[in-house]
Amino acid sequence: MVPVLKALEQEALIQSVVCLSGQHREMLQQVLCAFAVNAQFNLDIMKPSQTITTITSGVLEGMEKIFRQEAPDLLLVHGDTTTAFAGALAGFYAQVAVGHVEAGLRTYDKYSPYPEEMNRCLITRLCDLHFAPTCANKQNLAKEAAQGQVFVTGNTVIDALKMTVQKEYSFQNPTLNTLDFQAGRVLLVTAHRRENLGAPLRGICRAIRRIAEENPDVQIVYPVHLNPAVREVAKEILGGCARIYLTDPLDVFDMHNLMERCYLVMTDSGGLQEEAPALGKPVLVLRTETERPEAVEYGTVRMAGIDPETICRMANELLSSPQAYMQMAKAVNPYGDGKAAKRIVDAILYHFGKGPRPEEFQVEQRGKA
Repeated sequence: MVPVLKALEQEALIQSVVCLSGQHREMLQQVLCAFAVNAQFNLDIMKPSQTITTITSGVLEGMEKIFRQEAPDLLLVHGDTTTAFAGALAGFYAQVAVGHVEAGLRTYDKYSPYPEEMNRCLITRLCDLHFAPTCANKQNLAKEAAQGQVFVTGNTVIDALKMTVQKEYSFQNPTLNTLDFQAGRVLLVTAHRRENLGAPLRGICRAIRRIAEENPDVQIVYPVHLNPAVREVAKEILGGCARIYLTDPLDVFDMHNLMERCYLVMTDSGGLQEEAPALGKPVLVLRTETERPEAVEYGTVRMAGIDPETICRMANELLSSPQAYMQMAKAVNPYGDGKAAKRIVDAILYHFGKGPRPEEFQVEQRGKA
């Protein structure tokens, strides 16, 4: 959402205010400082042992007060979090128009990812403006007869890369500055999704350990999520392993610049499936399904799943076959051209009769890669 916030700041016809949920305070503060974002409201809903239900109720109650104070013309929500869903629902209750950034992503399995798939489906029913990253996302919305206006914008995560990746960059995390990116290959791993907790995460960690053992030139960096259920498993299976570095979560500058310098990304994240290919890095998805099938179609990601044997086999193929690696590294990234935020702001102006309809983002044809 940061590229959108920055684009809104540049538009004289729009006055915007920023509201935070207050979850994941440490990671949130990193982003706010890195991009000089000033938030006017903070719901501060972070509580020990909070549940999806308490998050939803906290956002609904907090947003109701803000709507009474600000009387906005439009509410923007981003992605598929419970905060985004609850925010959209609060907007509907207040009869405020809702715009959804990153609209139309689907797996068509309501429990995968959980609760994100159902969150985004419900957000669609509540929205008036749908900012779809790709034409395929727009088609998903059309199949569901989504009400309101749909705009194909590209994804704002590609815009963010242009704000963060730097040629001469010194990492904030001291561990990353010790890595020799020239002498060996660095693999970036993230795994934290709710559906992967427990046995799937243990299998993923065992696969990571085996990959390091079988490839002595490989170093693996795993920024571990703050969730204790993730940290305990990662430390138990990977702690102390040679050439495996468990770090705290990275700020966006460290993460993006690490991605730019790494060899391969293995992740259950959604955003990294879009970001890494924009930097020419192949991605192995540590999930059984993805809401980003365009990446699979264009060859920028492969579905490795959660089976340790499959994960090891697919990683070792990319580590041993230059042809397989380059086929993915040079594939066309279907997710954006760095102009998504501008299209979103232009679409908002169009909605309020203050400008022309923006041209839609169109991906290059595969044969032009």
